[in-house]
Amino acid sequence: MRMDKSLEERFEDHCWRDVITEETLQVYRPYVREVGLKGQAALLSIDLFASVFPSGPMPLLDAIAENPKSCGPYAWEAKPKIKRLLDFARKSGWPIIQTTSDRLLVPEDENRRATNRDESSLSTSQITSDFAIDEYFEVQPEDRIIYKGRASAFFGTDLAQYLRSNAIETVVICGESTSGCVRSSAVDGFSHGFHVVVVEDCVFDRHLLSHKVSLFDLHHKYADVMMLEELDA
Repeated sequence: MRMDKSLEERFEDHCWRDVITEETLQVYRPYVREVGLKGQAALLSIDLFASVFPSGPMPLLDAIAENPKSCGPYAWEAKPKIKRLLDFARKSGWPIIQTTSDRLLVPEDENRRATNRDESSLSTSQITSDFAIDEYFEVQPEDRIIYKGRASAFFGTDLAQYLRSNAIETVVICGESTSGCVRSSAVDGFSHGFHVVVVEDCVFDRHLLSHKVSLFDLHHKYADVMMLEELDA
């Protein structure tokens, strides 16, 4: 049980323990603290595109052959946990914000992309299917949809204003990718003055090392990294 461990052991009891050295952990010891929610929370669900989830459990390269945007087994493993987190948030009465690409609104605008991936060959129909939120997550009418043109959910959107108008103090983040849109949204959420929680087993990346190191950095600087079971006990 995590609570049987010391504060420092619990704080570092995460996926990065096999890639972060003991020396680095000592350097970052001043960051050790209790983690958790503060005040009213909202769930920010980042880019749950149908295209990133493979049709079944398969190796990453096979999933990418099926769709270049896929995050393969890491997306597949996170999928049911993200659904559970969404269900928990709804039962808890949290506002839920779902992000997707503003290319669904203006697909011809090649200058508004979250990354430098070459998507110039995508047709309008491909954009519509690739950036649609996966039906598995059952977007509800009351969910707020944010159409973003860059990595961060806060950049060029009214997200911060919406959160403040709903008296939100904590932004809980799930989705993808850990090293990209999740990380940038978490940093911007912190910069806007919100307490940020990233749910470790509800975020994912194509590259496991990037996932682990990004979570380590976020946990020690800008966010509390927590497990789903700590929220939905």
